[in-house]
Order: sequence, then structure tokens, then C-alpha cells
Amino acid sequence: MSFAVKATSLTKQFGQIRALDGVSFNIHPGEIFGLIGPNGAGKTTTIRMVCTLIKPTSGSITIYDYNAVKQPEKTRSIISYLPEESGAYPNLTGWEYLNFMAKLQAKPDTNIKDIVNEAAQICGLGDRLKDKAKTYSKGMKRRLLVARALMTKPKLAVLDEPASGLDVMHAYLVREIVKSYVKEHGVTVLLSSHNMLEVEYLCNRVVLINKGRLVVEGEPKQLKAQYECENLEEVFMKAVGIA
Repeated sequence: MSFAVKATSLTKQFGQIRALDGVSFNIHPGEIFGLIGPNGAGKTTTIRMVCTLIKPTSGSITIYDYNAVKQPEKTRSIISYLPEESGAYPNLTGWEYLNFMAKLQAKPDTNIKDIVNEAAQICGLGDRLKDKAKTYSKGMKRRLLVARALMTKPKLAVLDEPASGLDVMHAYLVREIVKSYVKEHGVTVLLSSHNMLEVEYLCNRVVLINKGRLVVEGEPKQLKAQYECENLEEVFMKAVGIA
């Protein structure tokens, strides 16, 4: 079987600290795959390796046909990354921001106008795209940024805490954007979150990591049945031996 992402025995050492310790997982094309765990578990380190921002101390990552360590530029050409703390340029309107980012991300033969119109449909901000980003609420900015990450139809979209800090309404809208876009276009998504209830709603499969190690992997429904739990929060607590 060909995988969208194949991570094998990933280890990352920062001085005396082992942030990641032998983590392996595979992501199927067209699925939403959740990387979950508490703060400091190793999620961001894993994501940065997948996005070629840092190299593993040992282990390997293949993204479709590319070796992410040995072929970082080719790998970046097929992925899109939305960091947790990313922001939009405050003095650009939504339209200007999307147009600017489309020109940076798009391939030479791509129609920029089509990409920007696609992003406008994704974020659903309507006439507010004419306003400067500094006038947007946090939820509106996040919808704009998720649209930026998806508008070029990357083979792999990496979303780090896409709904972090949002109110109930905007968190729901962001989740719906991701879920509907994947269903329509078949984009593969690696999603990192410490919100396990959110991940349970979005993801086809998940891995739970703690203290740099993979604890358990599987479909949310299967894991809840296996551990006799009502939700993934309870699964995690049982899997790490706290509950």
C-alpha cells in the first residue's frame, strides 16, 4: 500500500532532552489523521519534521514519493503548513492577503484568480474580505488562514491546533471547513491538537503520544471500544495509566 506519510522510528534529541523517542505511524491518502496529546508531548516536534523544518536525529519520513529529509524542497512543493501561532498581515485586506499568499504558493502555470476565489469560498467571509485583517476577530483570522492553507489543494495539509483559542461558533466553523474540504477534494490532512474531543469529531484515525512516545494508535471508535471509554480523553488517561 502507498502511504501519504510514512514515519519510521522518529527520534529527536535536543541536547540532553529527547523530545521524540522512536515514533512511527502511517497516514493513508485522503484521510484526516490526528496527532494528539498534552502540551509538551512531542506533537509540534513531529509536525516540524514532517514539514522539513527540522531533521530527525534518527528515523525517516516519506511523504508520497519524497524523502522529507533528503528531498526537502520537493517535499515542500506538495505540502501546506498552518502553524498554531500564524497570523495574517494586519494592514492587508483579506483579498490582498490571499492574493499575496497565492502568488507565493502557487505553481507557475496556476491561475492565481482561481486560487483566491477558491480561498474565498473556503473561508466564507464574504464582503469582510474587503476589510483589513486587523479588523477581524480571532475566529475570522483563523478561517482566513485555514483557507490559505487549503486553497492550493496541497497533497498534504498540516494543521497545528487549527481551532485553538476560538469560541464555540468559530471552532465549529473551522472544523466544518476542514472536514468538508477534505471530503470534496481528497486532500490528506495531518492535524495536531490537544483537544481530543475535537479530534474525535474530525479524524479518521489518531495516534496518542505522551512524553515523546507513541502510546496508542487507531480509529477513535475502535479505541473507545478497546478501552471501554466514552471519549478519547478517557482513552488517553487509561492508556498512560492515570485513570
